[in-house]
Amino acid sequence: MSKLDLTQYEKKMIVRNMQDKDIEQIFKLQKVCFPDMDPWKREHLESHLTHFAEGQFVVEFDGKIIGSCSSLIVNFDEYDDKHTWDDITDEGYITNHDPDGYNLYGIEVMVHPEYRGMKIGRRLYEARKELARALNLKSIIIGGRIPNYHKYEDEMSPREYVEEVRNQNIYDPVLTFQIMNGFTVMRINPDYLPDDEQSLKYATLMEWNNIDYRARTKRYFKTSHPVRIMVIQYMMKNIDSFEEFAKQCEYYVDVAADYGSDFAVFPEIFTTQLMSFLEEKVPSQAVRKLSAYTEEYIEMFTHLAVKYNVNIIGGSHFVEEEEQIYNISYLFRRDGTIEKQYKIHVTPNERTWWGIQPGDAVKVFDTDCGKIAIQICYDIQFPELARYAVDQGANIIFVPFCTDDRQGYLRVRYCAQARAVENQVYTVIAGTVGNLTQVENMDIQYAQSGIFTPSDFEFARDGIIGECNPNVETVVVGDVDLEILRRQRKSGTVRQLRDRRRDLFDLRFKLDTEEKPERT
Repeated sequence: MSKLDLTQYEKKMIVRNMQDKDIEQIFKLQKVCFPDMDPWKREHLESHLTHFAEGQFVVEFDGKIIGSCSSLIVNFDEYDDKHTWDDITDEGYITNHDPDGYNLYGIEVMVHPEYRGMKIGRRLYEARKELARALNLKSIIIGGRIPNYHKYEDEMSPREYVEEVRNQNIYDPVLTFQIMNGFTVMRINPDYLPDDEQSLKYATLMEWNNIDYRARTKRYFKTSHPVRIMVIQYMMKNIDSFEEFAKQCEYYVDVAADYGSDFAVFPEIFTTQLMSFLEEKVPSQAVRKLSAYTEEYIEMFTHLAVKYNVNIIGGSHFVEEEEQIYNISYLFRRDGTIEKQYKIHVTPNERTWWGIQPGDAVKVFDTDCGKIAIQICYDIQFPELARYAVDQGANIIFVPFCTDDRQGYLRVRYCAQARAVENQVYTVIAGTVGNLTQVENMDIQYAQSGIFTPSDFEFARDGIIGECNPNVETVVVGDVDLEILRRQRKSGTVRQLRDRRRDLFDLRFKLDTEEKPERT
């Protein structure tokens, strides 16, 4: 008898983190599990993966998704005792996920009916428990359905029903399972899930305590999380060499370091100052000569960021890639790493005089001061980009700009302040002043750089942390507080992020779903 190939008999059951490729199968699973409840939308699950991918699990059996669960981290003490599912999940998008929180909050568990009895739910709960242990979280909290309660509503109250289930006199497919998995009932919340007719909208708030939890003295509720920003209103004047340009840049980074700044922000295309000694009068050729300094520019700012321990928004610079010219802003982190953001919307002037090509990706960058985005000048005038960046976690949007007159400047300023209000985010604009009399298309500049906030009681009266005097070479230094921003997003007078009518409109960046190569 020949040796059996055992692989032909194998049917693998795998518990793993959810991936984008699983979303369509999860939609089908939800329709089978909860046919009478509102299903996930694609943007819900995409948001889960964006904000907390490690907290989303699926069970795959022989290549098919047969179970899934979703969760986020919260500081549960910050939520009302009678919170609803929408409150705790930001209407299913989990944008309120708090990586520094104490509690893992479970918001969904699904098991395909054909595979119940195979311990699928238990496997998902064990995955959550392992995650809670790995992240040293204090507990897991869930708002559990009581789907059999509708059968007993005329006989007993929700509390009495829960007691009967706990005493094993009544079987409830959800509550009984949760009790068997070590969860204890904290309380009963009414109106928890509006479309849960079987539970009559009630939910049992339950908790599993992590006995391996180790209290950390450095974990605490923050009263303040300031980030100091220095904005450079840069003077454009004739120079004779790159070394002279580098000395001016180092001077400002040194000043930023002296003030204890976390970020130093330079303006858009301020490197065009180098054109003053390039002796090229044709603008389309001048930008190509300018792009030859890209490596020196990158090496200089990388060195300065590390030397002075300051994250630098390096304004923007014209860069040649594959024979095309792009307007690119670089983030030089103080740990020596580098990121870049292409300008998405090219102005008619840039296209006509310099032949600038548009980028096609909105990025959000991790820094040691949280997530930030960069939107170059014209880009801040398109509200979709800021909304998308904030949905991806950005707390600060930096806007390097270059405008030649007051009207152009005011477009940038008004839009930056509008984005701050619309998205409950800080915006920072940094522009050029002075003139380059010998450089075609860069002869005059107008700017009044500043740091802006949302408009509410927590912030400065006019939503302005600081601003430069117009049209002079100077800097402005100000602190933005990320903790105040977090609180205002949760409980401000108005809450634009949470009060959006997602049932009527939403925003999706097309390249999230289309396969298109991204420049690097």
